[in-house]
Amino acid sequence: MSDKVILGIRGMTCAACVRRVEEGLRQMPGVLSAAVNFATEKAHVEYDSGRVSVADLQKKVREIGYEAFADDAGAGGEKTTISIGGMTCAACVRRVENALKNVEGVREVSVNPATGRATVTHYARWAGLNALSRVVTDSGYKFLGELKDLSVDPIDAARAAELREMKIKLVFGAILSVIIFFGSMQHWFSFLAFVPRHVMMLAMFLLTSPVVFWVGSRFFVGAYKAARQKTSDMNTLVSVGAFSAYAYSAAATFFPGWFAQAGLMPHVYYDGAAIIITLILLGRFLEARAKGKTSSAIKALIGLKPKTARLIRNGEELEIAVDELQAGDVVQVRPGEKIPVDGVLLTGQSAVDESMLTGESMPVNKETSQKVFAATLNKTGSFTMRATGVGTETMLAHIIKIVEEAQGSKAPIQRLADKIASVFVPVVFVIAIITFVIWYFVPADATFARALLNFVSVLIIACPCALGLATPTAIMVGTGLGAQSGILIKGGEALERAHKLTAVVFDKTGTLTKGEPTVTDIIPAAGFDEQHVLAVAAALEKTSEHPLAQAILRRAKADNVAIAAADKFEALSGLGAKAQVAGKTALIGNLMLMRGEGIETTALDEAANKLAREGKTAVIVAREKKIIGVIALADVPKDSASEAVMSLHLRGLKIAMITGDNQGTARAIAAQLKIEKVLAEVLPANKAEEIRKLQAEGEVVAMVGDGINDAPALAAADVGIAIGTGTDVAIEAGDITLIRDDLTGVPQAINLSQATMRVIKQNLFWAFIYNVIGIPIAAGVLYPAFGILLNPEYAAAAMALSSVSVVSNSLRLKKVWMKKQFEKS
Repeated sequence: MSDKVILGIRGMTCAACVRRVEEGLRQMPGVLSAAVNFATEKAHVEYDSGRVSVADLQKKVREIGYEAFADDAGAGGEKTTISIGGMTCAACVRRVENALKNVEGVREVSVNPATGRATVTHYARWAGLNALSRVVTDSGYKFLGELKDLSVDPIDAARAAELREMKIKLVFGAILSVIIFFGSMQHWFSFLAFVPRHVMMLAMFLLTSPVVFWVGSRFFVGAYKAARQKTSDMNTLVSVGAFSAYAYSAAATFFPGWFAQAGLMPHVYYDGAAIIITLILLGRFLEARAKGKTSSAIKALIGLKPKTARLIRNGEELEIAVDELQAGDVVQVRPGEKIPVDGVLLTGQSAVDESMLTGESMPVNKETSQKVFAATLNKTGSFTMRATGVGTETMLAHIIKIVEEAQGSKAPIQRLADKIASVFVPVVFVIAIITFVIWYFVPADATFARALLNFVSVLIIACPCALGLATPTAIMVGTGLGAQSGILIKGGEALERAHKLTAVVFDKTGTLTKGEPTVTDIIPAAGFDEQHVLAVAAALEKTSEHPLAQAILRRAKADNVAIAAADKFEALSGLGAKAQVAGKTALIGNLMLMRGEGIETTALDEAANKLAREGKTAVIVAREKKIIGVIALADVPKDSASEAVMSLHLRGLKIAMITGDNQGTARAIAAQLKIEKVLAEVLPANKAEEIRKLQAEGEVVAMVGDGINDAPALAAADVGIAIGTGTDVAIEAGDITLIRDDLTGVPQAINLSQATMRVIKQNLFWAFIYNVIGIPIAAGVLYPAFGILLNPEYAAAAMALSSVSVVSNSLRLKKVWMKKQFEKS
């Protein structure tokens, strides 16, 4: 049976790649035809579904060296986010990811242990949520459901319940551990001397059992789950270590004769088993409480959502829930109220505090037909607005979604941690067993007890919790801080790449410049002043819709120039305009118009030529057959452009400007901003090619743009930075979106990337250094020279400290970033 499929192909770089994929597919038995389009990165394949499947086609493409995705998901795929309970370390994450990847139709899986969430990228035709639930449960974890509404997060409820349970067990374990410690050290305390030793040992057994098996139940359950999956994790290390000390002590309590026959003193280590469990649970408790703080950005954004709105219907005002609003509804917003949804002003005007979106503290003046956004604060005037974006279509919902996905993503640096975690626990077991063997057979005074304690110490100190938390906690904090500062980072990969940039390419129009003409110079002729020239020009342009006319009128309004009425107005196509102003004939237009009217222009020719060399448009104003002045207009740089470019220069980055404008205009703007590399007269379709040329020269390139024609270049760049005031297409194509129209966000995004990566590297260092130093000490390498051994209690404290220090260091990023923002302001 003949069928057709469109495969999205990733990884092709040239025509040879296209040919390789086409030939590979055509050679497959059952493939009737295959055509690959390099521009769209898609392969159209006709095949016999009885002889070959879509999965076979994808496998073949992967064998050739590329990636293939089915048409119904495209190259991106659909995403489903689920909440998972019970994950405790990097090994848990690896186990859940591997299980979810085996579900039919799943393409990619990203699990974040800090949030307890898994983002599953899949095709439209897939096994569904039931399959995800089944494999999560079979792997030994709790499936808490799909996460659709971020304001209702099942993982939060589960975490709160878990913290309550841990707190109870922690208090119980701590009290019993203190009592057990006194019993173990009976010879230190005279008031316990009357209790026979065998009675004390039996009492400690009874007190330690609930600590090990109830307080420490999570470790044994976790170890059992891992064993069912034929693997091991940190729970395995803790449970084996604590149980070894407990079992040895129980044997010494109930079978002392066996020890006597072997010539050994029946020492017990109940205190070690109890304190190990209690200390590690304390570390888990502190870690869980700290992890809740790393997602504060999402909670803060969700908390901004207003609950009610004033709907105007049939002339009446009704207060309804925001969730009930629909696109097209008219809403009344009063001073001091939050704007309920995205929309456009219909009547009234106001100053709106948009700091929650942009990070900019100054209110923005809003007038009729201007956009307003949900959750921003109306400061002064009352107005009505028409809802254009409701529910998940608001800018706030879009931001929350981007930040949520970014916090669930992985940075490439985390792959190192994942690979190490996959082999870490087995290696630790090998080291622990070798330690036991050496300490049992090699020293002259070797004892089973000492060998066992060193074995337990190695297992306990090596727990890889910190390794699993090092990257995701930092990414969560970093992306959250970015969102609060008006910088949306779409994933860990973009966050990591940004600090490696060597070149930044800016689009000109609308990105570096305001995207509209502005009056830059007014040069009056002898005997006239600027105000008079502007007044005549404004009178002539008062009824015109031309962009240059609007720019002149804006300048006149800004300068408080009185605009006289113009009679007998006549628009001269391609030349300018003519009218009677205050009873005198006035003209405005280009040189051709003036010459056609027989007006002498030589007096201002030099000034006009100078303006032309600067890339400005010169408009000549005349009255009664005499030139009174020249007005220069240009698309000028944004206020933030110069500061942004200077900041990037100070970082040592190469700066380039790309535009479709002519060389003269482009170089004039570049000169103002001190940009040396200018890529002018570049067609929209060729912008991406220019980015690739820079990449071929070894540059790591960021593209900053705002228009539809910038989207291919944004996608082609190593990091695409879209201006949030630009088009939706550009924003979708970018890796980073600047919510406010402020280019200083570009160096800020790079600074945030650098700060976050520094924290990640510090976290990985601390995660590794505890093990690199601790494991050899626990194994006893310092004993021959210094007589130093590491008791299991200290090993447990060090392991707990490693996890808490990693999470705390990630949270420290907030203080570092806020300090930089304060210094900047």
